[in-house]
Amino acid sequence: MKIAATTTVLLVIALPLAACNNEANGVRISTDKKAAAPAPVISRPRSEPIFYNGKTYRLDFAPGAGGAFDMAVGGMSAKQEKDAVAVATSSLRYFACPDGKTGKLTTKPAYAAGAWKMQARCG
Repeated sequence: MKIAATTTVLLVIALPLAACNNEANGVRISTDKKAAAPAPVISRPRSEPIFYNGKTYRLDFAPGAGGAFDMAVGGMSAKQEKDAVAVATSSLRYFACPDGKTGKLTTKPAYAAGAWKMQARCG
């Protein structure tokens, strides 16, 4: 009797969890790297909060010409060019580059209106 009750409780807990579908909310889970689907291509502008070196910055990026991305890192000072490049290229790799390719700059970063602006591509 005690075993049947325990089994019933486990089934009541397990069935709703088994019904969860992570693909509906954009989450892809795979334990086999070769079978993993490539990262989705970013086709519209997006903004993300990026936590870097203990602070949160704002990353704005959008598809640009020739497969490059127009990127802006806000919340940094004019003296943080190196940090802005690190945030932009690593974030591009995470959000848009398939197969873990690295984000690479295609233009020199420029500081204007409180943000570092640059173009980068996967490569």
